[in-house]
Amino acid sequence: MKKTDAVRRLAVLSLLIAVGVIISPILRVEGMCPMAHLINIICSVLLGPWYSLLCAALIGIIRMLIMGIPPLALTGAIFGAFLSGLFYRMSKGRIIYAVLGEIIGTGIIGAIASYPVMTFLWGREGLSWLFYVPSFICGTLIGGSIAYVFLRKLAANGVLAKMQRSLGAVSYRDQSSILSDSLTVAALGAILWVMLKLAAAVFALTSPVWNVLANVVPAAAAAAGLIYYVVRKGRDTDAEAQ
Repeated sequence: MKKTDAVRRLAVLSLLIAVGVIISPILRVEGMCPMAHLINIICSVLLGPWYSLLCAALIGIIRMLIMGIPPLALTGAIFGAFLSGLFYRMSKGRIIYAVLGEIIGTGIIGAIASYPVMTFLWGREGLSWLFYVPSFICGTLIGGSIAYVFLRKLAANGVLAKMQRSLGAVSYRDQSSILSDSLTVAALGAILWVMLKLAAAVFALTSPVWNVLANVVPAAAAAAGLIYYVVRKGRDTDAEAQ
């Protein structure tokens, strides 16, 4: 590794840690921190699994020290961060696998590991092995969707590969497909959901209409992504038949 590459990596790592700490309170409740998963996936794609693991661990420690967050800041981040980078490398640059690694690492492994930590070390009662699974998975789906759309845009423009090369990291060609485009459309629903929730919190919008809208938007985006996939796949099949 060149010395300049190492310096750039440390600079980017420091920036991601700082941003991760600052944005972590957004939409956070105990057991769900979507923005942490956003940073995990971005770091995994840019720098790889080991840097992502270090990034998640340092963000978690800082949050525990200055924000009073329980050990969930670590158990809910480190496993997903490492698997996200590992899955991304093993899939030869498929961003969806980076998201999948985050979901499995945090939503399942991290959630289960949180039970003994919170019960025996933190003294939390009334928990079960699967207590944190629903909220962890929900958080990874939100943060993962935002990261997926963001990184897919960078990849489509060729910016992601340039950033990876400038950091001395492994770079991959954009592997866009009908499926990746469909997933991008579906993931936009999660981003819109976040925007609606933030608007409701900032402007104190308590009308039931906002709750209905927040649930309808992701469903509509998922349906649009599915329709897009079916239509495009059908057109390609017809074209090949001709």
